Amino acid sequence: MPKKIHPTWYPEAKVICNGEVVMTVGSTKPEIHVEVWSGNHPFYTGTQKMIDTEGRVDRFLRKYKMGDKSSKKADQK
Repeated sequence: MPKKIHPTWYPEAKVICNGEVVMTVGSTKPEIHVEVWSGNHPFYTGTQKMIDTEGRVDRFLRKYKMGDKSSKKADQK
């Protein structure tokens, strides 16, 4: 390998979230500051809420006629 063209490798780089070291990884930086990681992300912690504020699901169901049975009866008449 050519010398002096590769960045310095830190095999024990610290990943820091909210002032706490959450894990160590290999990196070209000694410290990596992140706002979100799997330990505090709602999707991975099970606290995620599905909010359909614009009615996208209802609009999709109407568009492709995938709604409940009462809508199928109304379409047949």
